[in-house]
Amino acid sequence: MQAEIITIGDEILIGQIVDTNSAWMAKELNGIGINVGKITSISDQEADIVSSLKQAMERVSLVLITGGLGPTNDDITKKTLSDLFEMNLVQDDFLFAKVEQRLWQRGIPMNRFNREQALVPDGARIITNNHGTAPCMWFEKDGKVVISMPGVPFEMKGIMQDEILQSLKQHFSTPVILHKTVMTQGIGESVMAEMLEDWEGNLPACVKLAYLPSPGVLRLRMSLLGDNLAELEKIIEEQLSALKKIISANIFGYDDEPMELTVAKLLSDKGKTLGTAESCTGGKIAHLITSHAGSSSYFKGGVVAYSNEVKENILCVNGEDLEKYGAVSQQVVEQMAIGARKVLNTDYAIATSGVAGPDGGTQEKPVGTVWIAVAGPNDLISHRFDLYKNRERNIQVASLNALNMLRNLLQK
Repeated sequence: MQAEIITIGDEILIGQIVDTNSAWMAKELNGIGINVGKITSISDQEADIVSSLKQAMERVSLVLITGGLGPTNDDITKKTLSDLFEMNLVQDDFLFAKVEQRLWQRGIPMNRFNREQALVPDGARIITNNHGTAPCMWFEKDGKVVISMPGVPFEMKGIMQDEILQSLKQHFSTPVILHKTVMTQGIGESVMAEMLEDWEGNLPACVKLAYLPSPGVLRLRMSLLGDNLAELEKIIEEQLSALKKIISANIFGYDDEPMELTVAKLLSDKGKTLGTAESCTGGKIAHLITSHAGSSSYFKGGVVAYSNEVKENILCVNGEDLEKYGAVSQQVVEQMAIGARKVLNTDYAIATSGVAGPDGGTQEKPVGTVWIAVAGPNDLISHRFDLYKNRERNIQVASLNALNMLRNLLQK
């Protein structure tokens, strides 16, 4: 089944805000077997709303609209939809009392604009918004469903989760859809496609494979469509088993689990601790790790050793080696990892040193040159990576590469 999304608001079109609503809605709808075939952003103009909605209704049976339901004069969605569906706006006493109570709790007096939020189309199904004052409206005409929701993200998400998704499953006969995402690292998209050519060619007809690359990570998403969930789950398990035989060393997680959580589980399971010594990544690795609750049980701390002085005085890097080999070198990054492990008193330590860019590169060490080392109780490994010209991308990819090196060491 196909649906379309229409987002209303000049603020989207002028780039003042980013439309995150559509991506979230599309994902949730896909989870119940409804595919979004088109997303349209339009201005707060009656003619644009009417023409866009009419065209969408010619193509699909379900249209979801966000935006334009606020209390100000530029919020015209409700009036426009009422006119389009030939309905009258009438006061909903329950909604009026709800708006009045919410404003009273916030110490805000009721005014004309707030009262108008209790006006609703007399032929629409009104769905309570437990997260704000603007109601959600469900219209039906000639077998088509149009749902209008507030544009405020947390209000829209609340309404979708509280009511809309369940109502859509009941209203439409949707198929069972199942996704499985395999998180991989260390292989580019084209090389991966070549490695998986035979496996992909033998996938069942109900399985659609997508390659989803991002800096440092390649996601492989299998999407299955059918009528029986148990059968689809069996197919997923069979295909995962076959896939692991080909690229098991590069799989670090499933279903969008980030690399740092995979590493966290390994450290926790083994009762080991970690520290970091970061130069070119500037604390990015420590940030990724500490972004998750419970990281204090395995992460002791980090040193952002941006200058040679810090490398030498805190991490005990040999000054002569710094002079001879330079900060971006195997010799120095290994000493950084050893020093961090000692200073922070951890089982493992990660160290990074490189030329993130956009300046600072040389012929021998161009922008994107990164050395990473991992020190453990019985191991010291290091590797040179030749990355990109973009600073932000280099920091991101180097951080993920470092975590992946630690993952491989922990899984030995």
